Formats: sequence, C-alpha cells, structure tokens
Amino acid sequence: METPDEVSSTTSPQPATHMKRELGLYASFAVAFGFVSIATGIFTAYGAVLNTSGPRGIWAWPITVVGQTMVALIFGALAARIPISGYAYQWVSRLANPILGWLTGWVSFAFLVIVVVAVDYTIAATILPELFGYVPTAANCWVITSLVMLLQAILVAVSTKLTNKANEIAVTVQIIGMIGLTILLFVVGAILGRLDFATLFAAAPVAEASHWDFGGLTNAGPFPLAFLLGAFTIVGFESAANLAEETKNPERVIPRAMVQAVIALGVLGMLFLIAVTSLAGDTTELAKSPTPVATVITSVLGPIVGKSLLVLVVVSIFSCGLVITLSGTRLIWAMSRDERFPAWQLLRKVSRNRHTPLAATVGYFLVTQGILAIFSGTSDALFVLFSAATLLPAIIYAGTVLLYIVKRKSLPASKGFTLGKWEIPVLILASIWLIYELLIFRDVSFEQPRMYVGIMFAIGVAYLVYLVATRGRKGLSMPDMQDVDKAFDEDTVSEAQ
Repeated sequence: METPDEVSSTTSPQPATHMKRELGLYASFAVAFGFVSIATGIFTAYGAVLNTSGPRGIWAWPITVVGQTMVALIFGALAARIPISGYAYQWVSRLANPILGWLTGWVSFAFLVIVVVAVDYTIAATILPELFGYVPTAANCWVITSLVMLLQAILVAVSTKLTNKANEIAVTVQIIGMIGLTILLFVVGAILGRLDFATLFAAAPVAEASHWDFGGLTNAGPFPLAFLLGAFTIVGFESAANLAEETKNPERVIPRAMVQAVIALGVLGMLFLIAVTSLAGDTTELAKSPTPVATVITSVLGPIVGKSLLVLVVVSIFSCGLVITLSGTRLIWAMSRDERFPAWQLLRKVSRNRHTPLAATVGYFLVTQGILAIFSGTSDALFVLFSAATLLPAIIYAGTVLLYIVKRKSLPASKGFTLGKWEIPVLILASIWLIYELLIFRDVSFEQPRMYVGIMFAIGVAYLVYLVATRGRKGLSMPDMQDVDKAFDEDTVSEAQ
C-alpha cells in the first residue's frame, strides 16, 4: 500500500507523477556547466596526461572542444524534438526500437553511477590532501568520497529547487573563481618571472621519439592519449536534456544551454591549462606529484591564497557531483516509470510533497557506494574511474549520433532548434571525432575500464532477456512519436489544475 507522501503510475509509460517546470535558461545552463566542470576534469586528469603525453598534450584540448560541440549540436536537435527525461534512452527507444533504447539507457546508467565516484574521488585524492597537508590513502579517500556522495544524495532527495539553487550558486562561484584563478596565475607568474611558454610545447617526461604516432593495434601513441583530458572533462552537457520535464520551454532552452556550456568551458579550460602548464617548471618533477595542478597553484600564489582558491575548486567539484546525482536519479526514474528498470515498482515513486524521486535517489546512492567500494582499493583508482567515465559517454554519443544519421529525415518537426544547412558538416565532424576517440581505448592501459563496461553490459543484457521473456517485445514499446507532445500538453494542464 502506498504512503500518503508517494504516488505511482498505474499505467505505463505515462509519468509516475508530474514534476514542476521551474528551470529557466540559466538553471539549464548551470546544470550542463556544472556536470562538465572544468575544475573537476582538469584536476582529475591533468596528472595522467602529463605522464602519458607531456605538457604539449594540452593542445589536444581545443580539438576535443570542437568535436564535443558538434555532438552537443546534434543532442540539441534531438532534445528540441523529444524533450523528455531520460534523453538518449528516450530518443533511441522512440526513433530506433525499444530494445536498443533500453540498452542505451542501461549504458547511460552505467556511466552515471561511475562518473560520480570519479568526480567525488577527486576531492579526496587530489584537493583535500593539498589543502590540509596529509597523504591520500585508499582508506581515507574511500571515507571522504562516501560522505560527499551522501550529502549530494540528501540534497537531491530533499528538493529539486534547492539542488538547482545550490548548483546555480556553485556554478557562478566556479565561473568567477576559475576566471579569477586563471588571471591571477598569469599576473603573479609574470611578476615573478616564472611564465615559460616554451613549456607548452615540451614533451618531458615523455620521450620525444614517436610522440605524435597514432600507435599500434593494442596501444595508443603519446599525443592521442592526451585527448582523454578533454574527453573526460567535456561530457555530461546533455544532463540539461535529462531535466527536460522540469524546464520551461525546453525545446529552445536546452539546446542553447548545452552548446553555450561546451563553448564557454572549452575557452576557459584552455586558458587555465595554458596558465598552469606555463608555470609548471620542471615537468618531469611535477609529473611525480599526486596533485600537480594544486601543487602549481600553491607554489605560485602561496599557501594562503592558493589554498583559498582550492576551496572554490572543491565547491565546483561538489557541484559537478551534485548534478550527476540529479541526472542519475532522473534516468532511473524515467526508466522505472516505463517499467523497464530493476525494482521499478519502487523506484518510479515520487514524493508528493517534495516532488523528487526519493526511492530512485536512494537506489542510485546505494549502487554508487558499491562501485566506490570495488574501485577504491585499487592502486590507480582515479585513473581507472576517469577512464571508464570517459569510455561510456563516448559509446553513448556515438550510438546517438548514428541514430540521428539514420533517422534524421523522419524526425518530427522542431519548434525550437534545428541544424539547418549545417546538419551535414556537423554530422561529419562529430562522426570523425567519435570514431577517433573510441579508437584511443584500444590501449592496454584501459583493460580495467573495458572490463567494467563489459560486466555492466552483461548485467544489462541479462535483465533485458528477463524483460523480453516475461513481457514479450511489445511489452517494451514506447509511446508513438505523435503522442509525445500531446502527453506533455496533458501533463501541463493536469499540473495546472
């Protein structure tokens, strides 16, 4: 029997309840910006890139920005046509078939439950040790990360409005803080005479020979590995589309928010990378540091100013994890609403008073805690986590772009955003970029991330077989395309009454 505080759907695939449309353009931009979070990505992956590709690896960043902008444009075109929570899961289910749609949703779930661990682990492994002067260990990183994830889950469960307000503030702090930090590094570095732009093109600690090679069948060359920095950082912009049912005028707002976030983050991130790298000094020595970016900041700006700015970085990273948690719970809820997720009977419920998917939030938190427990004991936990969190979105993006290519002529009309005459060039550039990105993961160093993807995919296939066996293929069907707008018009009227 349901409690008075909860309601659930009696028919599928109609929404379990109505969520309030209270997000505007800046809130949507903040969701996309907060998920991407250059502070998170650069602080997490810069050390790995320094060791595999050298300082000149930062020049892979602008190429990645262009590639991900093309992907964001395609996602925007889809979001303008099917503005429903669950983004790629919903799009593939409706435009291709429910089986592929379910698999896309499951891969998205596998991504969202590991990327939050990678993001929050960054606080414990790279920022707090520099702030408080302690040595990061598997045990203290585990405890700190677990507590950070708990706080994020509580905020998401309590109130969507409060969560987005906290994220808007954090994103504003991140924008101001990262701009201020970048300017300060350039100014103080120039005054101290420490800026050395020649470092931007240096290879050490990586050997100069074969630096630009693409690599072999089972290994990627030094420079191709540098693309991981941007590929890990500039993902999650599509999280704005995952809150479509809580966004005002989503057909216009969400595409703009995603593209603006990618471009803004790309420019700011490149300037920050140039500042940090030109102040790196002995890059061979810096590569030995477990917290290279934090080390550069505190050495240039001094312990007081440097550590104060690192506090802003912690806020930015927390905001990133918060948005990921918000997005992950919405995906679980959307799939459970359609009766297509394990324990959907419980996870589709929404608090009547708080208008949040409380059960889905708890479920998401428990899964992420399990993943944290599995990976936190490995010696290179951060590398494995961020690698897996880069491979999975690349798979999702590639599948969604392929879907758009196949179905673009049969898409419903959009009232908000279209690619127009730029559609073909955008598709070509996005396809080239995603193929290149996926080929990087043939490297043997990604064996554990590939194993995680394989295990999660196997679990998903097993559950899908169970769904098909118990319901048949028709039991997984989604609403017809022409019914989508009608359903949401009815939702809006119902909510207003």
